[in-house]
Amino acid sequence: MKLVKKLLGENEVEAMLQRLDRLTLDEARTTAAQTLEVVYGLMQNMRVVIDGEKTYLACFLLAAEFFPRRWQCIDR
Repeated sequence: MKLVKKLLGENEVEAMLQRLDRLTLDEARTTAAQTLEVVYGLMQNMRVVIDGEKTYLACFLLAAEFFPRRWQCIDR
């Protein structure tokens, strides 16, 4: 590191390290944003599935109410 500082100058090395830190921070923020986007998409998909199951259950219960004989267990 001392050799690099001598060749490039201490200010330039510090500036490069600051840019590298900023880049690392930007990459971390970008990764976090992308992760949140994926999680949000998964939650939306789960909501669609759950709502679909609720709709299916509601239709089933409605059909069982209007056609009770069809949904009774048959003892053999």
